[in-house]
Amino acid sequence: MDYYNRQKQGLGHEFLAEIKAAVGRITDFPEAWQPLTKRARRCLTRRFPYDVIYQIRNGEILIIAVSHLHQRQMYWKDRL
Repeated sequence: MDYYNRQKQGLGHEFLAEIKAAVGRITDFPEAWQPLTKRARRCLTRRFPYDVIYQIRNGEILIIAVSHLHQRQMYWKDRL
């Protein structure tokens, strides 16, 4: 968020809103996205090059990472 706010005033807040929207989609439709691993799934953001990595555990959503699509892929895998 801070990075985007430094690029353009208010852009970081738009980024945060986009992440919250992705989490809302995950909450509403947790099984809508293809699995990345046996238990982890990802939901892409619509405007920014990020995805939200999550798991469904005992009926709850566990956010593993908010990952930039153009950086180290699968860096979050050690968090599982």
